[in-house]
Amino acid sequence: MRSTGKKLAKTYFQEFPREVVVLTTVAFFVALGYGMVVPIIPVFAKSFGVTTFAATTVVSVFAAMRLIAATPGGRLVNIFGERLILWIGLSIVAISTLLAGLSQTFTQLLVLRGMGGLGSVMFSISSMSLLMRSVDSDKRGRASSTYQGGFLLGSLAGPAIGGLIVNTNIRAPFFIYAGTLVLAAFTAYFALPKGLGKPSINDSKSNSETMPVAQAMKLRSYWAAMVANLANGFSSFGLRVALIPLFVIEVLNGDPRLASLGFLVAAITQALMLWPAGRVSDLSSRKAAMLVGSFLLIVGLLFIIINESKLIYFVSMALMGAAAAFLTAGPSATIGDIVGERRGGPVVASYQMTNDFGAVVGPLILGALHDLTGGYTAPFILAFVIVVISTIVTSTMPNSKKLVS
Repeated sequence: MRSTGKKLAKTYFQEFPREVVVLTTVAFFVALGYGMVVPIIPVFAKSFGVTTFAATTVVSVFAAMRLIAATPGGRLVNIFGERLILWIGLSIVAISTLLAGLSQTFTQLLVLRGMGGLGSVMFSISSMSLLMRSVDSDKRGRASSTYQGGFLLGSLAGPAIGGLIVNTNIRAPFFIYAGTLVLAAFTAYFALPKGLGKPSINDSKSNSETMPVAQAMKLRSYWAAMVANLANGFSSFGLRVALIPLFVIEVLNGDPRLASLGFLVAAITQALMLWPAGRVSDLSSRKAAMLVGSFLLIVGLLFIIINESKLIYFVSMALMGAAAAFLTAGPSATIGDIVGERRGGPVVASYQMTNDFGAVVGPLILGALHDLTGGYTAPFILAFVIVVISTIVTSTMPNSKKLVS
């Protein structure tokens, strides 16, 4: 049985170039450590005697710095290449995380997490740019799903390991996260070939050509991918991460364990749907994958709006997890089609900024709307409307991998 599994995995990865395997491994190491440290960051921040609001700024500063540094990071990718920026970005996150674990004041922790956001965006832009440029158009959806699978597996394993470690020392997850980042950085530096391993992206003509953001902005497909990414970030971080745990406790009369089980259901569903989502994106169209993801997200939100029960909560989280798989494979493959074999750091950066923007403003807007109305219906309806608008925009994009309009 184990031998058969290894053969299937080997056969699966053989259809991709080396870069996909390496980047998926790097993603796993990054997510493994990140999953350990994220749940304890607000708790660690509060240990310095600050308010709850101040503690949450440690989370926000990471996303805010990613948003601010995205455009410069994209330009650095065009100038110095993906491999170098990828390694530097991972190194910055590793060093800042290690020092954050040694923080003696709240200000030190805040500054160091901001530095981590800077390195994080350098890593994410360069890795996505390299991933999309390394594979042919008919494999980009599956390559993106494989890469996201590395993140997802690490995200599932991280909290489980972190829960065992944090009881010994609240600073320990920071040190282990720094260690997994070092492993990721070494993997990227030594396993990625210096020439990026593919003639079609190594010749002087390909390396000298760039895809300007202004040119990408003329394409309906680029706008559709960005709007879908914004809606996904808004609903995932603003609704699913920030409000739904509170909804479970205050409306469903549940507890944190019930909320966590819902997130586990979403993660498992997303993992199961990654491969089908990639196949739909590659064998049908990017538009089809994005519409399927949008439809699943709309239904998931609609269920939780009209029926406040624990069973519907789990059904809704499963639908949201499945939607995330399709809304990752379709838009990211679309960006790969737009950039092609050219250098497109700023194009990728602008795309990723939309998700970070949704992650920053989503919790603030939905949280404020909840406080204003005193309930969860209005925030859920707003998220629903934004996803519907995104679906309408997606429906106008070309139904082809040759994105010329």
